[in-house]
Amino acid sequence: MARWVLHVDLDEFIAAVEVLRHPELADKPVIVGGDGDPTKRGVVSTANYVARRFGVGSAMPLRTAFKRVPEAVFLPVDAPAYLEASGGVMDVLRSFPAVVQVLGWDEAFMGVTADDPEALAHEVQARVLERTKLWCSIGVGDSKHRAKLASGFAKPRGVFVLTASNWTEVMGPQPTQALWGIGAKTSRKLEALGIRRVEQLAAADDAMMAAEFGPNTGPWIRRLGTGEDDAEVSDAPHVARGHGRERTFQQDLTDPEEIRREVSRLAHELMEDVRAEGRPVIRVTVKVRFVPFFTRQHAVKLAEPTEDDAVIEEGAQRALARFELDRPVRLLGVRGEFS
Repeated sequence: MARWVLHVDLDEFIAAVEVLRHPELADKPVIVGGDGDPTKRGVVSTANYVARRFGVGSAMPLRTAFKRVPEAVFLPVDAPAYLEASGGVMDVLRSFPAVVQVLGWDEAFMGVTADDPEALAHEVQARVLERTKLWCSIGVGDSKHRAKLASGFAKPRGVFVLTASNWTEVMGPQPTQALWGIGAKTSRKLEALGIRRVEQLAAADDAMMAAEFGPNTGPWIRRLGTGEDDAEVSDAPHVARGHGRERTFQQDLTDPEEIRREVSRLAHELMEDVRAEGRPVIRVTVKVRFVPFFTRQHAVKLAEPTEDDAVIEEGAQRALARFELDRPVRLLGVRGEFS
């Protein structure tokens, strides 16, 4: 039997959990985000498929979502409920003879050995639905990369197989940003090189890619175009690279001194997570979102790894000092990275 990777992706997960709790919302547009008040600042955590037909998507400002679907039901984020539901799904996945690598509340890889991985995927899907009442889409691949992309083609509530044999047919004509690991910035750089489609990236010259993106990153990006991936599915516990705290302000901050006070407050709140983790911080990053929706980040490396509140706060203030605070601020964030 051959080794395969399944990527299990729960459909409209947060909204689906809310509909299970409130069955009367099943056929209505449901949008979850912030404290559920679309007149306040905040972003959409998720929307069900009914709401998505109106163009509502994750990370969209709640106010924009309200303008598009004023009749939608807006609900506050209830993280404990979603964590509990997610745990139930992951327990179902672990009931199969598979290595399960949890990626978040709503997705996981399964490393399996099977003669018919597509049939197994349907069995996994059916058991998840039976035991949790939640639908998932499953991508089947001969690598993690291909399985991850395949689940996107499987949505909603389907199973899709993507392997070396149909990679060129399915992914070749796609834009490079369709690949897992290539964002808008990298896609624009590739386009400047004349590389717009996945098939063009797969055929790119490694030396040219290394010259443009670096000796390691360049060839790695080129290999994304082939779908090749030798990473193993691992059930080792996730080790956080850092923790962060951020806050969206209902009223814009315009006073630099008030902005500095808020950064200090976030740095001290961050220390709760740092102490719980029990690992020292080596780098502090400050995120500032200016009005209307312009986000920038600056980071400073600390002199040595530390769990000292005052040192981390001072690092956050040094990072903040790199910004020109010449326009109103709507969001601030402070993140500490571990050594």
